[in-house]
Amino acid sequence: MKKVVFFLCFFLMPLLLSAQEVEKTLFKGYDTALVIYNRSSGAMVNHNPSLSARRLSPCSTFKIYNTLFGLELGLINGADAQWYKWDGVHRFLDDWNKDLTLREAFRVSAVPAYQILARQIGVDRMQDYIDQINYGTRDLSAGIDIFWLNPSDKTPLIISADEQVALLNKLLDGQLPFSETNIAILRDIMQVTKTEKGILYGKTGSGMSPDGKWSLGWFVGFLEHRSTTYVFACNITGGEKPSGKEARTIVENIFKLHDLL
Repeated sequence: MKKVVFFLCFFLMPLLLSAQEVEKTLFKGYDTALVIYNRSSGAMVNHNPSLSARRLSPCSTFKIYNTLFGLELGLINGADAQWYKWDGVHRFLDDWNKDLTLREAFRVSAVPAYQILARQIGVDRMQDYIDQINYGTRDLSAGIDIFWLNPSDKTPLIISADEQVALLNKLLDGQLPFSETNIAILRDIMQVTKTEKGILYGKTGSGMSPDGKWSLGWFVGFLEHRSTTYVFACNITGGEKPSGKEARTIVENIFKLHDLL
């Protein structure tokens, strides 16, 4: 795979914009790791290789694989079947305070639902799946229901943007231990935007610092544009309140700028 440092070369961005101007406009002052892989040509864009190789907590992007584990084990019965039964505890997001289907839980990134799922999967089966797919550092020692959540006082599971892209490529190639049926369910619930130009699939993730401030944002997924699929991973730190929402905005704006979405 050919690595291209300046993503301008990859998309043939209008020459009126320099790389520095694009970064300043679209990256909003964040320290941004951005990797985009063209599955048709094999070309790879890597905006900042040092940041793309940096391992960070996956936060809620891990729900991509936690979902697949649950489907494979029969703990989830489909995208729209009733799944999460609210326990009556009021949490800070209203969307979590009700019963949810898988589609709904994935969309609102319902941490309580996925914590229950992780406990149902259990340490041994979770570790086995993590090892099979070779996910990041494969470290679950922080605890079965928090290891992906950037716990401040424990060693979390961590993964890089480079690794996220490589893993998604294997998933789309059918090289991971998941059935076509369950991958199709995942694709369905991952769809976030559809236009005449393309279909965007993804999952955001957000992390907080020990003082309760947003400190990390992820957006991971793939874009189908005509006959070409682009797999991507973006994470942001620094700047003003980095979050998954901000990372998603950056990725969407880049694809829109290049008339892909």
